[in-house]
Amino acid sequence: METTPAIDPAKHKLWETIKVILSILGALLLFLFALDMMVSSLQHLGRDVVQTIIQATQNPFTGLFIGLLITAMIQSSSTTTAMVVALVASGSLTLQSAVPIIMGANVGTTITSTIVSLGFISRKKEFRRAVAAGTYHCFFNLLTVVILFPLEYYYEFLSSLSTHIGGYFSTHTSAPLKNQVFHFWSGFSPLIDFLVNTISNGFILIILSFTLLFVSILVFRKLISDLLEAKTPEAFSRFFFKNQLKSFTWGLLTTAAIRSSTITTSVVVPIVAKKITSLKQAAPFIMGANIGTTITAFIAVTLNSNASGAISIAIAHFLFNFIGMLIFFPIPVLRKLPIELANSLGRLTLKYRLAGFVFILLTFFFIPFSLIYFNQESLKTMHITYKHIEGDDVNYFRIIARTNTRNNSGEWMKFEGEQKHTNEEPSMIFPVYVKNKSLFVGDQIFLLNKPGFCWDGEDTKGKYRACIEEVLPKLEIAGFSFDSVFVCNLHYMEAGQDSLKNRVYVAAEDKIIVKRQLSDNRDSVIFTEEVTRFERH
Repeated sequence: METTPAIDPAKHKLWETIKVILSILGALLLFLFALDMMVSSLQHLGRDVVQTIIQATQNPFTGLFIGLLITAMIQSSSTTTAMVVALVASGSLTLQSAVPIIMGANVGTTITSTIVSLGFISRKKEFRRAVAAGTYHCFFNLLTVVILFPLEYYYEFLSSLSTHIGGYFSTHTSAPLKNQVFHFWSGFSPLIDFLVNTISNGFILIILSFTLLFVSILVFRKLISDLLEAKTPEAFSRFFFKNQLKSFTWGLLTTAAIRSSTITTSVVVPIVAKKITSLKQAAPFIMGANIGTTITAFIAVTLNSNASGAISIAIAHFLFNFIGMLIFFPIPVLRKLPIELANSLGRLTLKYRLAGFVFILLTFFFIPFSLIYFNQESLKTMHITYKHIEGDDVNYFRIIARTNTRNNSGEWMKFEGEQKHTNEEPSMIFPVYVKNKSLFVGDQIFLLNKPGFCWDGEDTKGKYRACIEEVLPKLEIAGFSFDSVFVCNLHYMEAGQDSLKNRVYVAAEDKIIVKRQLSDNRDSVIFTEEVTRFERH
């Protein structure tokens, strides 16, 4: 009788460990490949699509709802965050527009734990505790949004701070959009370039890259979950919640490993429902999970330090969750606030079983739609066509200027030619900001002050000295009348340019440049740029 050779348990365990590690590395490579392909696909999409994305997200309330809805639908903030990183890296989305989407994603990801809590509806006592545990994460993120969203909306708090911090790791430019495709890792470039050239349809590429991105996150999540036995609530013993600091640390590390706060926070629901631990003990774990989930964005940009906007949005994501933790973790009074709100909703569900469903509808649908409706007029758009005359050559270009009327920030997109063409690409994107009597356009500053007022500046042409020559009460160009036009004279310090007169005419009401004129010291005009068409939308 033949005997089966005994399998060495130590070798079998080692082999299983190696397989898990290789599988995790494979899932990580698939994630980076999918993200790289998404960036490349977005850069090959028609600019009409990119403009639609930009226009849709210019209203911060719309961006907040987009992030919330997408994450609630796919139940994965990691996927939403990775997509936002790809959009910012490709130049299809500005940092200021991306931050509200990240905020919305943090709220949207809480829908899973809320839905999990509704599964206890048939068990009266457990249902109250489950709802409290399931909605705590939602209340925590909602309160953080209530505090930080107005700061971002009016003062660009998170985007400015993350840009400042990101400046230590990369160089920021005033015109990030360029007609070139970069790759997160050079090893991906041959295959991605082949796919992009073979599949000409940008939408198919986007769908394919999104599918691979989503699958990679699911595979990675399952592998780590199995490794940590995260799918079994009993595996999270009282040891994880022994004290607040330990609970916070375990929440951070576990979620960073799994790359999904959805799983870790959802597992807390049955643990609290079955009284294995209390919501008060589990709350720091959820806060730690909130910070741990930010690792996805950092993984997405680690291999490409040149994507300055993508680095900044990863930092903004971390800052949002970190500041929320600093507000609600150290201070006992504030720490109790989301817990009390969650417990109150839990008690309400004992009287009205549909309270949980109403909460989901209000939080994830009715309130966001209402905010969008009441703030739909906060975006001002202007379409401007300019004529450039230099000798006998006459050329045209167009500017689409979008400004948020609340914080007076936005962007100018420059397009070559007089007429709009299919799939045209902007040759330049300038960030624009207005503060008091100052207009910032890219790297140039115009201080709208009294005649004789001067200031120093520097742009791509070099250092310059700018002075206000005069203020015209009214200036008519091509049949359009502009009031209070400031005439700025820029003298560049570079050799050969000190004798040139570079006049810039800025309309104070609309905060736009209506005319540029370059002339020599004998006032002979070298070139002129002026408005030929002007429309407000």
